Amino acid sequence: MIQGTTSDAGKSTLVAALCRLLARRGVRVAPFKPQNMALNSAVTIDGGEIGRSQALQAYAAGIAPHSDHNPVLLKPSSDRAAQVIIHGKAVLDLDAKRYHAYKPQAMVAVMASYARLSAAYEAIVVEGAGSPAEINLREGDIANMGFAERADCPVVLIADIDKGGVFAHLLGTVDILPTSERDRIVGFVINRFRGDPALLDSGLKWLEERTGKPVLGVLPYLNGLYLDAEDALPDAPKQSVSHALKVIVPAFPRISNATDLDALRLNPQVDCRFIRQGEMIPPADLIVLPGSKSVRSDLAWLREHGWEQALAKHLRYGGKVIGICGGLQMLGHAVHDPLGLEGKPGSSEGFGWLDFDTTIDTHKQLRNVTGKLVMAPEVSVSGYEIHMGVSTGAGLHHAAVQLDDGRLDGALSADGQIMGTYLHGIFDAPEAAAKLLAWASQDHAAQHQATDLAARRARDLERLTDAVEAHLDLQKLAQWLPLSAELADAQSDELAGEPAA
Repeated sequence: MIQGTTSDAGKSTLVAALCRLLARRGVRVAPFKPQNMALNSAVTIDGGEIGRSQALQAYAAGIAPHSDHNPVLLKPSSDRAAQVIIHGKAVLDLDAKRYHAYKPQAMVAVMASYARLSAAYEAIVVEGAGSPAEINLREGDIANMGFAERADCPVVLIADIDKGGVFAHLLGTVDILPTSERDRIVGFVINRFRGDPALLDSGLKWLEERTGKPVLGVLPYLNGLYLDAEDALPDAPKQSVSHALKVIVPAFPRISNATDLDALRLNPQVDCRFIRQGEMIPPADLIVLPGSKSVRSDLAWLREHGWEQALAKHLRYGGKVIGICGGLQMLGHAVHDPLGLEGKPGSSEGFGWLDFDTTIDTHKQLRNVTGKLVMAPEVSVSGYEIHMGVSTGAGLHHAAVQLDDGRLDGALSADGQIMGTYLHGIFDAPEAAAKLLAWASQDHAAQHQATDLAARRARDLERLTDAVEAHLDLQKLAQWLPLSAELADAQSDELAGEPAA
């Protein structure tokens, strides 16, 4: 199990790399995260919903994402409440206090998934959540040491040196833990180091002497690494290019599946940026309204921060708008939530630019889908649906996508300026992205290339795995992972300066 001293220490990436490292050697390996809290999610092969990082880790392991890879997923709907997803299905909404009381039931689901994976795979690489040293969360823990103790699982503790204070993070975490949990930690990994590793030698020696535990490796900082984010938005926009297509995205509080914009953010011909609260809303060719876990609340946020006027002005000057999932629902006449599934019961007026209404329903739609763009029937699209809203109205007859299962998806306005879809991942296929960028462009004669997100993900996953293989002590890791003796011996020879067999 990989646990971290903090959130964003590198747990997800190290688990993905270890899954790929084992898969390269023919080991049947699966990822596992007992409990995840995230608004970026994915649809599994068994029709469930899991955290997006576990879907990435399953890809790294060479297997299809399954609900057992993340048996408990919490999707925050407010600062105090979250939708609880068990084995891929939404079961209830709870505030923090009631979820604490629910944890014993959640642990039953966790151990059931773990048992099924244990029976099917030679190795399981587990990801913790946050830090095991959160004193207020330790009672009834199912995400970190609570699971490790129950499953009798060795733990590797990872810390991010790029943030500073790495030795304090590692030593402080160890010191806070009770003896049984402290003994379960078999070693440390230091992540995102820049510079000469020899400069760390004295610190590493001190840490090992102070704790009695080995440092298993120091991983380098990998510039430009792209892997699907678990939850956080990018820290900063990339360098603006004057001739690039301008795309802006409001970063409203309950934004979900922000990874839908990855293919645009990584495209050198596109200047795509999230606009956060307090930032000026700049001119753009395309405004994308992304998914939302609380559509009515985020609609109110948009109005409060001037987005309704900005969108209206944008459309008057010929700009294009795309709404994805919750963003699609915002473009209709109204969003109704009579049962209070995403907040207080009630209705909210939408922007009214597309002719339909949406009602939030108890049944969540979870599908992986394929189809064709209606504006370009020769262009294939693929994606996934994760939504509780049911949209009805005449505007949906002029659809955005013709799905291969016979259904129509989304809507396209009569003037061709506004498009809405329930398909997450609409920009991921290069041909579809290129067509949508050409549609959004003021220069309709311009040729727009698109980033092949799948190819980029595959390359960066291999780059990450190569770095982990080169900088981790595989000989020590072979005590807990099914790495062959020959592999461990070969790396030992390489480290000693001898040619590997």
